[in-house]
Amino acid sequence: MLPNTGKLAGCTVFITGASRGIGKAIALKAAKDGANIVIAAKTAQAHPKLSGTIYTAAEEIKAAGGKALPCIVDVRDEEQISSAVEKAVEKFGGIDILVNNASAICLTSTLETPTKKVDLMMNVNTRGTYLTSKACIPYLKKSKIAHILNLSPPLNLNPLWFKQHCAYTIAKYGMSMCVLGMAEEFKGEIAVNALWPKTAIHTAAMDMLGGSGIESQCRKVDIIADAAYCIFKKPKSFTGNFIIDENILKEEGIKNFDVYAVTPGHPLLPDFFLDEQPATVTKKADSYGAVPELKEEKMQPPPKPRSGAVEETFRIVKDSLNDDVVKATQAIYQFELSGEDGGTWFLDLKNKGGNVGYGEPSDQVDVVMSMSTDDFVKMFSGKLKPAMAFMSGKLKIKGNMALAIKLEKLMNQMNSKL
Repeated sequence: MLPNTGKLAGCTVFITGASRGIGKAIALKAAKDGANIVIAAKTAQAHPKLSGTIYTAAEEIKAAGGKALPCIVDVRDEEQISSAVEKAVEKFGGIDILVNNASAICLTSTLETPTKKVDLMMNVNTRGTYLTSKACIPYLKKSKIAHILNLSPPLNLNPLWFKQHCAYTIAKYGMSMCVLGMAEEFKGEIAVNALWPKTAIHTAAMDMLGGSGIESQCRKVDIIADAAYCIFKKPKSFTGNFIIDENILKEEGIKNFDVYAVTPGHPLLPDFFLDEQPATVTKKADSYGAVPELKEEKMQPPPKPRSGAVEETFRIVKDSLNDDVVKATQAIYQFELSGEDGGTWFLDLKNKGGNVGYGEPSDQVDVVMSMSTDDFVKMFSGKLKPAMAFMSGKLKIKGNMALAIKLEKLMNQMNSKL
């Protein structure tokens, strides 16, 4: 863990989405220095599934040694942003650091993404970041510290990161484009940077997406908080950077990253938008401005699964079903498998006791997964991570992405039997 230095004592840090998760972790790290934290978030009353409000976060910030100003802010509402900025300046005398952390996510393909979700992501991620930055910039220009930090990824134009969730990628990249533009526009006055995790980060929202058990594949929010703190310590000349949390901490001398793992030693789920993880991704470098392409790995083709491998996999899955698994999942999955032993199969984890079978289920399907039979067997036996299969294009998903992620827990249970 990175020690505090006291550098942020008396500084005012305006953080969107700071009532929980990564935003709150950054707030608490700064509060330990004695910083003033403006908690700009929507949650004024407790959420039924997500813990924390702007008021509970304020109490934690005060307990950590900071001062807190909780403000109800939906970043889609320009008036709420302006009001919070005015209150912050009135209470603390200015704004020194802005963290654009508020974000919306929907990991669905173009035809599966409702317009309402598209608007939400564009308005929270891109527009909200732009408007909050615009409101804070006049005060940031007066600060000796003057940092804007967006929680957004490097601008990787590999089509891999667009094909499965185009709208989400556009919305997140909009935040990153704000970094690209504003860093240049306010060079010498305000440092504008982006920060992105190398691995999945465990938050309450991640639990909602992935279900219980997902945390073992994640790092704690502390790694993002420490990385953000490193950035805030840097001068205004440190600008226009797209920073990966692990990289900047290595530069600070951190060597033991197990301290950030929820389950030290457990394999970690890589985050989106980073090419270093999927082995099938290479960049076409032989011509200027070329779009990166996908390239097959040069290796011997994998052996075909034994005859009836898919049927055997489903048999083992069926033997492992019980009411607890069904109660925890509550979804019906359909598998469209290509290749030997392929066809349409289903896994019912919604009705009593659960069921599997060949063909389409009698009830409405929640998630459709399309892939080859080879990859299906590998995925259920633990040789291919579902997240990697999805990100590399081997697995296509239609329907409820949160329920798709829940299936990974069952796959983990299957590994020892397959």
